[in-house]
Amino acid sequence: FALAFLMALCALRSLGPRRLLSTAASVSAAYDGAAIGLSETQLNFLQMSREFAEKELAPNMQEWDAKETFPVDTLRKAAELGFGAIYAREEHGGTGLSREDASIIFEALSEGCVATTAYLSIHNMCAWMIDTFGTEEQRKKFVAPLASMELLGSYCLTEPGSGSDSSSLRTRAEKKGDTYVLNGSKAFISGAGSTDVYLIMARTGAAGPKGISCFIVPRDAPGLSFGKKESKLGWNCQPTRIVTMEDCTIPASNMLGNENTGFGIAMQGLNGGRINIASCSLGAAQASLRAAVEHTSVRNQFGKPLAANQAIQFKLAEMASGLNASRQSVRFAARQLDLKHPGSAALCAMGKLFATDTCFNICNDALQLHGGYGYLKDYKVQQYVRDARVHQILEGTSEVMKMIISRDILGKLAGR
Repeated sequence: FALAFLMALCALRSLGPRRLLSTAASVSAAYDGAAIGLSETQLNFLQMSREFAEKELAPNMQEWDAKETFPVDTLRKAAELGFGAIYAREEHGGTGLSREDASIIFEALSEGCVATTAYLSIHNMCAWMIDTFGTEEQRKKFVAPLASMELLGSYCLTEPGSGSDSSSLRTRAEKKGDTYVLNGSKAFISGAGSTDVYLIMARTGAAGPKGISCFIVPRDAPGLSFGKKESKLGWNCQPTRIVTMEDCTIPASNMLGNENTGFGIAMQGLNGGRINIASCSLGAAQASLRAAVEHTSVRNQFGKPLAANQAIQFKLAEMASGLNASRQSVRFAARQLDLKHPGSAALCAMGKLFATDTCFNICNDALQLHGGYGYLKDYKVQQYVRDARVHQILEGTSEVMKMIISRDILGKLAGR
C-alpha cells in the first residue's frame, strides 16, 4: 500500500503541484488556510485527499446519511490511496506517514463527508495500535488487511456503566489454558456488527487502570454478539451498536501487549484519535465556512447581499479566525505527538478541546447564516452540524479534556 500511495503521488506530481499552489496563492488565507505552511509532499496529500472527497464523498454524503449506508466500497477505494493505515509502519503494510500528514488528510476528506472520515480515523487508530504494540505474528496477520480495509476495525473501551470513567470498566477476561474467556459489554462502538476486528479492553487484574488488558477479537469469535443499530443524531453512515461478550473465547495469543498494560495502550491510541477527530472537525468547519460565504454572497435581503452587512462580515471573520487557530492547534499537537513530547497527551487534549468546540460553533454559525434554508436537509450545512456535534463527546468529552489539561498543569506545579 505504500507502493500504491507513492504511485498515486507520482501521478499527481506528473501534473505538478502548480494547480494547488496557484489556487492556494489566489484564495484568501482567511477563507481557506489549509495549504499554508505545508511542504510540497503535504500539498500533494492535501490535493489528493480533496479530490477524493470531491469525487467520492461529497456527492454521496446526504444519501448515506438519509439511508444510513455504511460505504464500505468507498472506504476501500480510500485504502487504495494508502488511507487505511496512514501512520502505521511501511514494513508491516502501512503507509508510514506522520500524524500531521494524517491530520491534513482527515481534514480534507471530512470536507466531503465527516462521518465516513471519522470512521476511517478510528480504523486507523486500531491499525496503529496493532502495529505499535502487537507481536510480529499479530502485525503480519492484521496490519496489511487493515491497511487495505479488507478487514475493518473497531475500538472498544466504553461500556454502558463506564464512559468518561473508563478505568472502572467491568468487562472481564479470564485465562483458561491457552485461551481467554471474555464476559461483558461495550457501548457506542463505531462500526460494530459490520466490522471484522475488535480491540477490546477487559479486566484481567485488580480494579483501576493497572488491571486492564487489550485483546484482538475477530467478529466470528464464539460468544461475540451485537445489539440493535442505534438511531443517532449524526454519524448515520456508520453503524453504532453494543458489543456483547458471553463466554467469548479467543486464543491467549490474541492479547495485544502484555497483561494489565491495556489501559495505557488504549490511552496512547486515544491521543492520536483525538487529533484525528479534531481534524474531522476542521474539515466540517472549512466546508461550513465555504457554504456560509457562498450563501451570504448570493442571498439578497433588504436590497443587497447578506454579505454586504457588517454584522455578517464580522461573523465570517470570527468563523475564519477560529478555524485557522484550531488548525494550528491541532497540527502543533500532531507534530509533538510524533516527536514523543512528554506533554503530548495534554497538547492533544488542548487541540481536541479547542478545535471541536470552536469548529462546532463555526458549523452552527454557518447554519444560522443560512436562515431557514440551513434547517433543510437539502442543504449540507445541517449535516455538518449534526455530524460534528459528537466530536465534543467521543474520544473523551470536552470536560475530560479539561481534566487532562488541568492535571498536567497542576501536576507539574506540584512536582517543582
